[in-house]
Amino acid sequence: MKKPVVIIGIGEIGGVFARGFLKLGHPVYPVTRQTPMEEVAAAGADPELVMVAVGEKDLHPTLEKIPSQWRDRLVLIQNELLPRDWRRHDTGNPTVISVWFEKKPGMDAKVVVPSPVFGPKAEAVIAALDAVGLPACRLESESQLLFELVRKNLYILTTNIAGLAMGGGTVTDLWRDNNALARDVAADVLAIQHWLTGEDLDDDALIEAMVTAFDGDPQHGCMGRSAPARLERALRIADEAGLEVPTLRRIAAENGGDAA
Repeated sequence: MKKPVVIIGIGEIGGVFARGFLKLGHPVYPVTRQTPMEEVAAAGADPELVMVAVGEKDLHPTLEKIPSQWRDRLVLIQNELLPRDWRRHDTGNPTVISVWFEKKPGMDAKVVVPSPVFGPKAEAVIAALDAVGLPACRLESESQLLFELVRKNLYILTTNIAGLAMGGGTVTDLWRDNNALARDVAADVLAIQHWLTGEDLDDDALIEAMVTAFDGDPQHGCMGRSAPARLERALRIADEAGLEVPTLRRIAAENGGDAA
C-alpha cells in the first residue's frame, strides 16, 4: 500500500487534492480544526507528504504548530505566498504550488493556466492533479518559483483591488476597458512585491504573465469576497515599507477605508 498523505484543511481546494491522492492509491488523513495535528502525528503514520491547505490568514499559526516529524515533507498551496512566509518557520525545503484553478462548492474546478510546482514532492503533487484532470507543470529553480508566486500575487491583488474601484466586472472588463486603472494598481502591487521579496523583479514580464492568465479565463470575476481584506493587508505592508502606493490609497479612501 502506498504511503498516506496528510491534508491540513479540507476545503474546496484541499478536497480536490484529496481526491487526486485517493485515485493514486494513497490513504488520505484529513486534519481539521477539530483534529489536533499532534494526535495524527503521534498515531505513527509516515506520510508521503503533508499538504497545508488552510487559508492565508491561518498559514502562520498552522506552520507554528506543525509536528517536527512532518517538517521535512510539507507542501504549501496558499495565495499571497512568498519565500519569507515559510522561512519564518523551521520548515526545511517545502514543496510549493501556485494553484491556478478555481473550485467552488457544487462546481467542477475551472482551470486558468497550468499550476506550477517546485520542490521535492513536485512529482507527487503533479500526479495527484493529473489524476483528476487538472494540468500542472514542474519548475526547475527557485527563481522560477519566485516569479510564479509574484505573478499569482500580482493577479490576485490587481484584480481584487481594481475590482473594488470598478464595482465588480471581469478581467476582460478590467484589461480592455480600464487598462490605465489596471496598470496603476499593478504598479503599486509590484512595488510591494519588490519590497517583500528584496529582489529585482522583471515587472514587464510579470505584467505579461498576468495578462496570459487573464486570457486563460476571460470571464473571471475581479472582486472576490476577500478584496477589502486584501487591500487593507496591502496597505499595512506599504505603511511598514514606507511606500506611497497612491492608487491603492485612493481606492481605499473611495471605498470607506483608511488611506493614510
